[in-house]
Amino acid sequence: MKNSYRKLKLTVMLQIVFIAAVTVLVGGLIQEYFIDGVYNDSFANLFLKVMQFFHVQEQVAISLYWKWIGHNKQFFLIVGFLLLFALFLYIVLSRIEKYLVQVEDGIENIISDSTEPVILIEELKPIEEKLNQIKQTLQRQDREAQEMEQKKNDMLLFLAHDLKTPLTSVVAYLAMLEEHPEMSEEERARYTHISLEKAIRLGELIREFFDITKFNLQDITLEKVDLNLSMMLEQIADELYGVLQEKKLRCEVEAEEDIMIPADPDKLVRVFDNILRNAIVYCKNESILFIKCFAIENKVKIVFENEGETIPQDMLDKIFEKFYRADAARSSTTGGAGLGLAIAKQIVTLHDGTICAESENGKTRFIVTLPKDERGEQDEVHTHSRRASWSMSGRWKGLHKK
Repeated sequence: MKNSYRKLKLTVMLQIVFIAAVTVLVGGLIQEYFIDGVYNDSFANLFLKVMQFFHVQEQVAISLYWKWIGHNKQFFLIVGFLLLFALFLYIVLSRIEKYLVQVEDGIENIISDSTEPVILIEELKPIEEKLNQIKQTLQRQDREAQEMEQKKNDMLLFLAHDLKTPLTSVVAYLAMLEEHPEMSEEERARYTHISLEKAIRLGELIREFFDITKFNLQDITLEKVDLNLSMMLEQIADELYGVLQEKKLRCEVEAEEDIMIPADPDKLVRVFDNILRNAIVYCKNESILFIKCFAIENKVKIVFENEGETIPQDMLDKIFEKFYRADAARSSTTGGAGLGLAIAKQIVTLHDGTICAESENGKTRFIVTLPKDERGEQDEVHTHSRRASWSMSGRWKGLHKK
């Protein structure tokens, strides 16, 4: 980087050396021919004639000449050289000005959204490269923003359409229950159960709709407490029982005891909830969902592993993007807004942690890494004296003493 502008510096230096040389040459000629040369007497005679025009005696005029000019030759030489140098420097600076004009044109190229690349003169190649990098970055960000907005609009249309289906079913089944009071208890229970399922699905769609329209994690402020991560994961696994039964799944937790971390419980449970919901949707029936948690130096690693189809690497690279879904086909049971994992990633990032996914040999793992509480042994009694009580809905029930 130090030598990026070597050519520009060399060009400017040569131009300055050139004007210095021209100044010395022209100044030398003036001194030779006008001051010390053949025109010296002519200049003195001209001075005397001017003085005599103003009725100044010849001896007085000669005295004034030597007082003002003759004895101050060095001063006039210096002033003359400075004026010459300033004149030539101004001419050269006018040429250097084209560099600024070129940079201005390059910036105008970026602002005007021109499709043409920025092209500058050879001396400004480093600036040309940087301006083109900025141009490409801005164009890429603009494309991504447009694509994101299009995805959001498409998803809103899909959800708006999907909202009609469960709502229509709920209204139809409730109408049947109201219009046929003589219906058998068995039929009434079946229709009630179907209405409940459709209402639950409707609630999920409304939540997804809310996530899309209100998604703005940048404004979230974390409220960290001393959280017993081991206990949280155990409780989350317990509350999964009802959901797991639909696919005859089991959830096993392998966690070190009393792993304490500074975290926002409400936000963190949403991360785990989103990861687990995703895992349950895409795992095989009658398989085992593993949750592993262990400490590594000053960090805590939580691994969620499920068995299912291997996810290609190109999908894994996009899985945490907003409005992205790993399955191409949208389903009324598994289709979502594609925000769950994006929300999870941003919450983890706000906790100064990382989240990634890997998939091979029919197994997919989501790995969350969070900073561990580093206050040391002297505070361990205090941190262990507090525990968090949780439900899968993510509601904070408060801390209580052991």
